[in-house]
Amino acid sequence: MTTTDSLKTLNDWTNKHLERMTSLGELNMRLFEKLATRQMDAMSLYLEHSLRLMKLATEAKGYTELFKGQVEAGKELTERMFAEGKVTLQIWGEARDDYRAWLEKSMSELGQELRQGSAV
Repeated sequence: MTTTDSLKTLNDWTNKHLERMTSLGELNMRLFEKLATRQMDAMSLYLEHSLRLMKLATEAKGYTELFKGQVEAGKELTERMFAEGKVTLQIWGEARDDYRAWLEKSMSELGQELRQGSAV
């Protein structure tokens, strides 16, 4: 193998690995965007809950109405948070599958490269 062939092989190998790392970075960014969106949704949910409690505190006609309203608001918040938690767990499951697929594909390509003798 000549020096030119060796450099070409090294260049090809480097480009392939750069493509793999770029695809991993894109996978990371997609996951981050999904999780950041979920976090913002959760913050909005808490903000809505807080506003509901403030409104209830100012409009309640007595302690009984205030207490019942707080219990109902807390119950609804809990139910919505459980639902949001399920969606987030689904996202993590999808992320696990995406990372596994990326790793399997990358290892397969790398193995193929090594078998072909293109690795330096």
